Amino acid sequence: MALLHGERRQTVMFPASIDQYVAADDPVRAYDAFVEQLDFAALGIAWDPDRVGAPEYDPKAMLKLLVYGYSYGIRSSRKLERATVHNLSFMWLLGGLAPDHKTIARFRRSHRAALARVLKQCAQMCLRLQLIDGNTLFVDGTKMRANASFSRDWTTKRGVRLLEKLDQRIAEILAACETTDRTEDGLNAPGRLPAALRDAQALKERVQGVLQELAGSAQRSINTTDRDCRRMKSRQGAMVGYNVQAVVDDRQGLIVHADVVSDQNDVQQFAHQIEQANEVVGGVCAVACADAGYANTGELKRLSEQEITVIVPSQDQARRTLRGPFDRDKFVYDAQQDCYRCPAGNVLGYRRTDRRAGRNVYRMAHASLCHGCASWGVCTRAKRGRSIVKPIDDALKQQFEAEYAKPESQAIYRRRKERAELPFGHLKWNLGVQSFLLRGLSGVRAEASILATCFNMKRAVTLLGVPGLLRAWGTA
Repeated sequence: MALLHGERRQTVMFPASIDQYVAADDPVRAYDAFVEQLDFAALGIAWDPDRVGAPEYDPKAMLKLLVYGYSYGIRSSRKLERATVHNLSFMWLLGGLAPDHKTIARFRRSHRAALARVLKQCAQMCLRLQLIDGNTLFVDGTKMRANASFSRDWTTKRGVRLLEKLDQRIAEILAACETTDRTEDGLNAPGRLPAALRDAQALKERVQGVLQELAGSAQRSINTTDRDCRRMKSRQGAMVGYNVQAVVDDRQGLIVHADVVSDQNDVQQFAHQIEQANEVVGGVCAVACADAGYANTGELKRLSEQEITVIVPSQDQARRTLRGPFDRDKFVYDAQQDCYRCPAGNVLGYRRTDRRAGRNVYRMAHASLCHGCASWGVCTRAKRGRSIVKPIDDALKQQFEAEYAKPESQAIYRRRKERAELPFGHLKWNLGVQSFLLRGLSGVRAEASILATCFNMKRAVTLLGVPGLLRAWGTA
């Protein structure tokens, strides 16, 4: 079969303008129209087309570059710079502008607060397009790596251990210096020893400063590259990173609100994230749903008091463990006497309240009752006898468990996975976003806002099509 060969020197007639290269239904037109719809004053970005003075790049063009680039997994400022001269859709989007990577990085860094507000306006646009209704909201979280490494993460134990080694190293260097002074006339003395001494002393001062900072805070560790990130455990292993939170609407699975926190778990996030999402939609949702990682009775109560139906399984419901013959529910609680009665008829009286853990502890009056019981070794092996731990808000916890167990609640909870976890899957695996580029909470929140906006735009284009979006925004 004959081969087809190209010819670079072939004379061709190009269209008169670059606009003719971009089809009417090309997604880049939707991103262009989206940024044009944003209220830059509300974002906090000054935009005056009639300004005078030294010229600078149009902030609308710079924001278009970031949103469109992030939507296709291009986040590096150098890659974005390359795209503005090599990629036709980027050339069309910016109208031929080609900012260098330093300009792109500076714009992103200096407008972090404004970038964090983009998602709110995007969600409100989707609300007007009836892609979001705000009735049922799902909350989910994921861990994402920070732009920092474990080598810069310091704990008290690691700092103390390094100080011991530095003291030993400094002593060795000083001893070597004394030996050199005694045996040499100074003309051939190597210059590395004093420099090594200065480096060791400087490192010792830095480590001492970190230890003082740790002693004055409640943190277990401090990362000297990004002081807002924390040590976290994820499915990919231990890392230094952030906890990314997203509130997703049930109607079409679009993100209503996104946030980034330093908390290592989700137990304190449920009510706050739902309330932030309610502010975006301008009302109170009817149902709030999350997985067992958010099972904190105080958080659930906070939303329940706002007449929101809360669907969150307890840890016991999530584990689905089989009940044994001596589980707590097999012990009968006497509210009047404030005690439990075991299956053998013996009484476990109140002993103490653990305020920190939020629970009451009940224990067998005499350990001999357990030791002489036929179920000894099966019910308990504790020397002090069997004990029962009862949450202080146990009645409220049972109320939420009963709500989760309802058939209609189960139907909603089954939709949670496909709605709440889809955005993270798209961002991590389709776009390849495994870590943040910016540092600090303000920086990572800005990136999370842009990434969530990109997901919403992708979904909106899929649901309405580019022509449909352009008509809805009056730019067709």
